[in-house]
Amino acid sequence: MINRRLASVAAAAGMAMLLSFPIFSTAAKGKPAAKDDGRETCYGCHDEVKALKEGSKHAKLACSTCHDKLKEHLDNSETRPITIIDSALCGKCHKDEYATSMMVDYEAPARKEKGIPGGRSPVMDKLLAPYGFTIEHNEPRGHAFMVTDQFVVDRFAGGRFQYKQRWAGVDQVGKTWDILEDKGPDFKMGETGKAGNPTCIQCKTSDHILKWKFLGDKDPKAKWDRTSDIIAVAKDTHNPVGCIHCHDPHGAQPRIVRDELINQIDKGSTMFARNGATDLKVISFRDGFRKIGVMKKSDSRMMCAQCHVEYACGKGFEFDSGKGVGYEDQRTNHMPLKQVRELLDHYRKLNFYDFKHAVTGARLVKLQHPEAETYAGSVHEKAGVTCADCHMPVMKNKQGKSYKSHMMVRPRSHVKESCQGCHPKWNAEQQLYQIDAIKNYISGKMRKSEYWLGELIDTYAAAKRFGVDEATLAKAREKHEEAHVLWEWWTAENSDGFHNPDLARDSLAASITASKEGVALLNKALEERGKK
Repeated sequence: MINRRLASVAAAAGMAMLLSFPIFSTAAKGKPAAKDDGRETCYGCHDEVKALKEGSKHAKLACSTCHDKLKEHLDNSETRPITIIDSALCGKCHKDEYATSMMVDYEAPARKEKGIPGGRSPVMDKLLAPYGFTIEHNEPRGHAFMVTDQFVVDRFAGGRFQYKQRWAGVDQVGKTWDILEDKGPDFKMGETGKAGNPTCIQCKTSDHILKWKFLGDKDPKAKWDRTSDIIAVAKDTHNPVGCIHCHDPHGAQPRIVRDELINQIDKGSTMFARNGATDLKVISFRDGFRKIGVMKKSDSRMMCAQCHVEYACGKGFEFDSGKGVGYEDQRTNHMPLKQVRELLDHYRKLNFYDFKHAVTGARLVKLQHPEAETYAGSVHEKAGVTCADCHMPVMKNKQGKSYKSHMMVRPRSHVKESCQGCHPKWNAEQQLYQIDAIKNYISGKMRKSEYWLGELIDTYAAAKRFGVDEATLAKAREKHEEAHVLWEWWTAENSDGFHNPDLARDSLAASITASKEGVALLNKALEERGKK
């Protein structure tokens, strides 16, 4: 009884705090519920839900719209209701948005390998050896394929997940296991790997939002955590990332749910700040089991940064000791939110790297897709342009009604909708020419960075073969570590430098310089040995 009273007092205090935020006030724009549908009974325990829902755009929706088995839950609080998180439910009202979110962008090719001639990084196999991305590393092709593309890639599960309809299934969208089949634990294709991990899947799907504790820690209430069996997690993953990643279902407020992004912003990261701060309000559910971050105004810089950032999600090693870092360590769910020139120092302080290079033994960081960090501080970002302005332009349906595309378009293919609203003086041909000029220039710098990294690796191999001293080799490895991060950022980032061409040029030039310095010190040592 005492515990129930304490809980009631705590709930009341929490409600008062929530209502003190303008975004959570029931005086917010919106209409109240049309009738008593029993929601007050739910609000008796879920006051944070009431603060989000009442007065919002979703105020009229009954709790039963998104929850089944409510009666069983009310009869016994230990029996959890079923929460419907399938985006198809949202699509019943938001038809155009849902339809475009599941639309196939045929301009984004499937299974396009980055590490081949004509790919984003032709010498990737050499520069990333022996890391798993050398097995297969494809260019992305949209949200509708986030789960299936990850599961079928050769480095994920040994090739055991395949399209049911073979290659005819490559453009199918929908439920994961309607499209894919599991060939079984004994199935193993040649030249494949088993490098999937549970943390990475949290960006690809919204399915585990109620099954995954904040930061992926172990908890009796969590079905999955960072150490869970990856195949079991995969088999429980049925949908690509959904509406609820960016829109609160209770009140339709813009939000983020990705745990480590919330963690870093809450700890003080100002990467997404305007005038020194963000308006993100962090709300804790179920005694800290999960948290969400809700915004007053939609900011797609943060919404997209739930996935489009550099983050550590795999096992690694410590810089100082070489000791392995496993999934039980929170460093396997980490977002630095640092710019490219700051990143290596950050990871050294964190004492974490991903792998050692097969030839030099340099301790290398494997970068993911740092679009959000790259865009921060760019010309467009300083002008107030957000990701959605270019990648989710306003379209019109057949009835002439405007809506935001949720296909995440490639602006190059939609310059009228994505570019000409801000740049009306330039026609499409001029804008495409300018886009290509930037991408051509930065791609050239990427190729030169790769060339000099290759020279550093080859010169190191020769120096070691001819007995150059360990102190010199160690200095060369440090140059390799530096040059690698400054280059690979741009292989992992998916705009070929367009998001921030000035930063790309600066970083890639610094990579070339570091590689040349490493080559020079090794050649000097080789020359000195030749004179002996």
